[in-house]
Amino acid sequence: MDSKLIVYNTLTRQKETFKPIDEEVVGMYVCGPTVYGDAHLGHAKSYVSFDLVYRYLVHIFPKVKYVQNITDVGHLTDDADEGDDKIAKQSRLEKIDPMAVVERYMFNYFRDMDALNVRRADIYPRPSGHIPEQIEIILDLIAKGFAYEVNGSVYFDVAKYDETFDYGKLSGRSVEEMMEGAANRTLAAQSDKKNGFDFALWKRADPSHLMQWNSPWGKGFPGWHIECTVMSQKYLGDNFDIHGGGLENQFPHHECEIAQAEAHTGKAFANYWLHNNMVTINGQKMGKSLGNGIFCSELFTGDNFQLERAYSPMTIRFFILQSHYRSTLDFSNDALEAASKGFARLQKGLDRINELEASDKSTIDISSLKDSLYHAMNDDFNSPIAISKLFDSLKMVAALEAGEETITIADLELFKSLFNTFFFDILGLEVEETGTQSNEITDELMGLILDFRKAAKEQRDWGTADKIRDKLKELNIGIKDSTDGASWEFEK
Repeated sequence: MDSKLIVYNTLTRQKETFKPIDEEVVGMYVCGPTVYGDAHLGHAKSYVSFDLVYRYLVHIFPKVKYVQNITDVGHLTDDADEGDDKIAKQSRLEKIDPMAVVERYMFNYFRDMDALNVRRADIYPRPSGHIPEQIEIILDLIAKGFAYEVNGSVYFDVAKYDETFDYGKLSGRSVEEMMEGAANRTLAAQSDKKNGFDFALWKRADPSHLMQWNSPWGKGFPGWHIECTVMSQKYLGDNFDIHGGGLENQFPHHECEIAQAEAHTGKAFANYWLHNNMVTINGQKMGKSLGNGIFCSELFTGDNFQLERAYSPMTIRFFILQSHYRSTLDFSNDALEAASKGFARLQKGLDRINELEASDKSTIDISSLKDSLYHAMNDDFNSPIAISKLFDSLKMVAALEAGEETITIADLELFKSLFNTFFFDILGLEVEETGTQSNEITDELMGLILDFRKAAKEQRDWGTADKIRDKLKELNIGIKDSTDGASWEFEK
């Protein structure tokens, strides 16, 4: 079995052997949600992906310290230094306190992630609870010449930092390119900054701003980027193993995190940067402005115009895991239907394996299955390949059921343990007594009933055809006839 974990490091743009700072405790920080609205399919993609990473690290290392922040202040509507605070804006819309907004959507976030069987992180720090630490590091950056104060706001001096360090090494951008870009546009905060690409560490708050704190520069609030730098280093140290997040945060958020951290400590920040890719809807980017976003809760209830029906949380999780975390995930009802069928088949495999009988010799090689599963996960957490290997193992099950192959008690126990470990512990799937299986059974039964009704109509047996229709109606199942054939739906 290949025991070396290989990860794709965005910082170096290549796959590398993962070597933790401390073999006994792996440190991982993942950028969490800004809780001003419910979690959507994009959040599900991100946090199921990093749940897979976390689960596998827990599986192969003695301990993993997992930190994921909950952003409750400082994330502005333009994702940079201008605009309104997203949570403050939502609080005005809902006419409730900003922290009531945070509590409501944080609860909903955990509700939806729990449904998807996403394991809780060890620590969920919030920026509003770490204001003193943020002020302390900002003061240090000013003292070292990497930051400057203007009219109650503090900005990071990117050009000064780039003289000693390398700003843009994560995203592949250069300061020279950013200078050219800044020269071609007018920024609202241009007059306050030395350069347009400098970013805010602390923002002055006007009296109407709902969330503000005292600071050496007057009342204000922290910038979005400084929050993650401070909280990750507080709980994982100046230099830690893994920093994860969505690809959309690679620049400017993660680039700025690195700059602040290195300017403050003079050390490397995170050694490995992992980024999950985004979600598209039928090939189109998903976004609120496009009107095609789907909340997790809507996926589970089917209450969205883009959904043909409700899908169980495990179907959604399985759908996400069938795509590599660094690949784009394209949503469609057809893709979810295929995932539903695939998950039902894999789940049925658990029962079939448990019903197998042992023999006095093995004619199949369980060790090769084990090697292939671990090889897949060691190759940058390749869940699609791991899942395909589990499906391949069902062919072995079929051969054993048919008596074409035999297996010893020891190998059978290894087979059961291996399948269960990957199904439950690593992929994080759960057996669903209802939902996926019942949906599949219902679809099959209704297809059979409609075939009987079609045959009756072809034989001009209108009485039988009408009886089938009327009996289904009593069960609140409606039949619709069209030129393409008959379809059915549950009536409300």
